[in-house]
Amino acid sequence: MTETATETALYCANHPKKETSLRCNRCEKLICGKCAIHTPTGYRCRDCIRGHQKSFDTALWYDYLSGFILTSLLSFLGSWIIPNLGFFVIFLAPLAGAGIAEAVRLVTQKRRSKHLFRTISAAALLGSLPIALFELVMMLITIPEYGLDLSLLYSLIWQGAYAIMITSTIYYRVSGLVFNR
Repeated sequence: MTETATETALYCANHPKKETSLRCNRCEKLICGKCAIHTPTGYRCRDCIRGHQKSFDTALWYDYLSGFILTSLLSFLGSWIIPNLGFFVIFLAPLAGAGIAEAVRLVTQKRRSKHLFRTISAAALLGSLPIALFELVMMLITIPEYGLDLSLLYSLIWQGAYAIMITSTIYYRVSGLVFNR
């Protein structure tokens, strides 16, 4: 007597109308091609990936506040000094950014979070902008009377270069995209 096994169709846990035979290699949940995330060890569901990523978020609530305040203050102080050095901004802004990033990492005790990195980067940009905005307003005010003042224009250009360089340097240093000790 031959037995015929009747196979029942399996459906994705998130999309009940999609037939699948793929399972998450961690929790064994049925997932379709849309839900599957390819990892070096196989396919995983979004819930397992999210849970794994959460284990790397170690920042505490006050890390955001202390990191924001410290970064914005140091970036503001740097925006007073470094852009007045002209061409040397190209060399000094990344050094200042690395110094600020190390100070923030010290204050936050090297705790990590994607949102913390973004908060600190936003603080660097916001801290470096007030002087640039002041110089922009001064330039716009003086144009009707005296014409375009090139010294204000150059200063504004160096302020912008400082803001871009310090923000990107701090983000890369704090987020770990560059070798961190």
